[in-house]
Amino acid sequence: MKIYHNNRCAKSRDSFKLLQSKGVDFETIEYLKTPPNKAEITNLLVKLNMPAKDLIRKGEAVYKENYKGKELSEEEWIDAMVQHPKLIERPIVVKGDKAVIGRPIDKVEELLAN
Repeated sequence: MKIYHNNRCAKSRDSFKLLQSKGVDFETIEYLKTPPNKAEITNLLVKLNMPAKDLIRKGEAVYKENYKGKELSEEEWIDAMVQHPKLIERPIVVKGDKAVIGRPIDKVEELLAN
C-alpha cells in the first residue's frame, strides 16, 4: 500500500494514523517533496477511476490564479499537477489496482476492507 501524504493536512494525517493503527505495511510518499511525474499521476487516475480535473484542489491559490474558469484537456490538467503538485487532492491511498482520496476517512476504511 501507498499513501500520497502531506503532513500539514489534517485529513492526510488522519488517513496516515488509520493505516498505522490497522498495522498496515505501507509506503509514504510526501508528494510535495517528491512530486509524482506524469505517468504516476495518470496511473493514479486510473486507480481512482476519475478524470484529472476531479483530482484538482480548487481552493489552492495556484488554481485560482492560473486555472479557475478554464476548460483544460485531461493531459493539460495532468501537466498542471506535475508542474504544481499542491493542486493534487490529498491524501491518496493506493491498494493494488485501486485507490481512494481519503475524504472522508470512511473511503480509506472501505479500501482496507476490500
